[in-house]
Amino acid sequence: MKNDFLKYQGQTTPHPLAIEISHAKGSYIYDKKGKKMLDFVAGVSANSLGHNHPKVTNAIKKQLDSYTHVMVYGEFIQQPQLDLCKALANTLPENLASVYLVNSGTEATEGALKLAKRFTGRSEIIAGKNGYHGNTQGAMSVCGAEAQNRAFRPLIPGVKFIEFNNEIDLEKITTKTAGVILETIQGGAGFIEPKNNYLSKVKKRCKEVGALLILDEIQTGIGRTGKFWGFENYNVIPDIIITGKGLGGGMPIGAFIASFEVMNCLKENPKLGHITTFGGHPVIASAGLATVEEIISSNLIQETLRKETIIRNFFQNHKAVKEIRGRGLMLALIVDSPEIASKIILNCLDKGLILFWLLFEGSAIRITPPLTISDDEIKEGCHLILEELNKI
Repeated sequence: MKNDFLKYQGQTTPHPLAIEISHAKGSYIYDKKGKKMLDFVAGVSANSLGHNHPKVTNAIKKQLDSYTHVMVYGEFIQQPQLDLCKALANTLPENLASVYLVNSGTEATEGALKLAKRFTGRSEIIAGKNGYHGNTQGAMSVCGAEAQNRAFRPLIPGVKFIEFNNEIDLEKITTKTAGVILETIQGGAGFIEPKNNYLSKVKKRCKEVGALLILDEIQTGIGRTGKFWGFENYNVIPDIIITGKGLGGGMPIGAFIASFEVMNCLKENPKLGHITTFGGHPVIASAGLATVEEIISSNLIQETLRKETIIRNFFQNHKAVKEIRGRGLMLALIVDSPEIASKIILNCLDKGLILFWLLFEGSAIRITPPLTISDDEIKEGCHLILEELNKI
């Protein structure tokens, strides 16, 4: 498999992990040799309910027996799409009730940027330095990481950047600004939380100048931070929400959400303001609905904060850990150097624990396990990390 993988499949790095996967269940992934690996990454925050969750699997199988793709998004009324949109709307303030389903988080970003421009009639977008919202051209344009972007310029024009948590920079948001796009917690930059009511101050500035606040909840949403939506932790309500990753329970999905007033501007002048063939695919929507219903009906959201405490207690006083960033089950251990982080990640993988890196913060070790992970599994993984930290 490995030789064919390197020969036929497009690669993203010179040195992929190249683990040959056999199957996965719960909090574990198994390779072709039978090695059992505890998953502390959850497909980069995507497998909210772990691997092969029975409710997600059953929802997929049931929908397969009815129909798969029947028409481009938005023309036919399909129960799985409709039920998922209603379920998401019911988690949100009443005015945020219009849900547009797409194929991924990056497409949700594209739709949200278009929506802000179309509604305001403006073209300028303000984004956060070292933000990450996806990897298509528009999404890259609002990712303020030049090392990642420079090989693909020119990107879309009219984008300016502000520093996350820097209130002085808010003056850059003006009557020329269509929208401000920020991650609720900056992910790739190092799991950086907003401080001193920063996001509510951004929203206040947007309201003053007539701009829309777009919050990227692709990682922070769907229960990962101890609330269903990450922004609920920070005293702010955005104008547009972007979601993806954990929404699908392991299946590819995205959505952007706004008020009826804002969303309806995509219907005309021109018609088809945003279109997608497979967005809201009924099989994927069924998986998403099962995921949302399980997270809402269970105690997983409340348990997320308790499980965070278990992880923090393992590492908060360790001499090799400079800082523990994040909230809930979106955590990062910050160590002294990228070399140390990589050594710990790779050594833990050898021992059967899957950890991962962050995009722009080389000294971070990602811990984003499934929300369903047990206390014993958390302790098992943390002991393995401790063994490696103690060698430093």
